[in-house]
Amino acid sequence: MPATPRAASSRPFAAGARRRLAAAIALEPQDGPTPQARMAGRFIRMFGKSAWQYGPDGDAGLVRLQRATALLSRLQFVPPGVTITPEDIGRPSGSEWVRAGMPDERKVLLYLHGGGYFFGSPRLYRPFNWRLSAATGRPVFALDYRLAPEHTPADALQDALDAYDFLLKRGYRAEDVVVGGDSAGGHLTLALLLALKKEGRPLPRAAICLSPWADLLCTADSHRVNRHSDVLIPADKLAWLGRRFCAGKKEDDPLFSPVRGDLTGLPPLMLIASTTEILRDDSREVARRARAAGVEVVHQEWAGQAHVFPVFADYIPEGKAAFRHMAEFLRRVEG
Repeated sequence: MPATPRAASSRPFAAGARRRLAAAIALEPQDGPTPQARMAGRFIRMFGKSAWQYGPDGDAGLVRLQRATALLSRLQFVPPGVTITPEDIGRPSGSEWVRAGMPDERKVLLYLHGGGYFFGSPRLYRPFNWRLSAATGRPVFALDYRLAPEHTPADALQDALDAYDFLLKRGYRAEDVVVGGDSAGGHLTLALLLALKKEGRPLPRAAICLSPWADLLCTADSHRVNRHSDVLIPADKLAWLGRRFCAGKKEDDPLFSPVRGDLTGLPPLMLIASTTEILRDDSREVARRARAAGVEVVHQEWAGQAHVFPVFADYIPEGKAAFRHMAEFLRRVEG
């Protein structure tokens, strides 16, 4: 039967979309940045960095951004075939399961969202988490942890420990759990690993950290040299926030600055960052110290990307490629 005009006209479009997707996921860290990434960077600087940089100082600024991103989260959608299942494990109550395709239910990825410990939520991260589930072939359990200004990173760490316990009680073995997080969630991922190690508890199979804020004290050189090239984070505001979180804590406290902790015995780590972000050196130092401690490490620096660029995968080809690299890392460490 001859194809209808509608079907005939859709084939070139579909073939072109497949070619563009194939080209996107084939990208490597040393490639780019693509024109789309450059354009997105300008947009992010205008509406993201400026909102924090020029907003009110103190708690008022934190609350304003928290409310704005909460509104933005209501605009997040997932494609057909993705399922979102709420899961109340206590405080707070916005945790959820995200499943794309037909994931292996024997495995799970516990994801800890970013947001400087004062904004963000599983709902805001739905476009990211469904891609993560699809790429890694497992359900993603997105944790809704407590946020500043009412709470501290110590509260978030307790929530992460509770979530890990919840998964083990649900029947997952530690070796079937992967933990991931970005920015503050990357810090929380490392803090969770160190807390589990300190308690002598079984560690997850692997961990993925995207642009982790590994040193809350913001002492690395990249906080200075990349303060203008970072399109998302105002260096002075982040440093203020870090000093607030670390007030009264010892400077070598590994739970507040995991980059200074003893990383011996940690599971394989994947670290992804941008060459132009202020947190570039946080990843470098974690990678250096982890390798020196005998930990298997994959460390990637992508040229000229925004902070946590995989979150913008709907718009940035490099973001789509990062999911391929994460999937390849997990396939390798799981044998």
